[in-house]
Amino acid sequence: MKWENFIVSDKEILLGKPTIKGTRIAVEHVVGLFAQGWTEAQILENYPRLTRESLQAVFSYIQECLHDGLLFSPIKKSA
Repeated sequence: MKWENFIVSDKEILLGKPTIKGTRIAVEHVVGLFAQGWTEAQILENYPRLTRESLQAVFSYIQECLHDGLLFSPIKKSA
């Protein structure tokens, strides 16, 4: 999966936040929906411009960010 085919950043759209190509739907928003308990089916039903492949690209993008150390854990270290 080449997330680059699905995820773009344009400073004119949502201040440059990564979005699903061809939409104004931020990667952050999609991840938030999953975090709230939405299923893939619910997301695809409510956002018909998204595809299973674009959702998979979101996770591929996040995995690469984690691998490259671009995201950091908000978990506080114990004393």
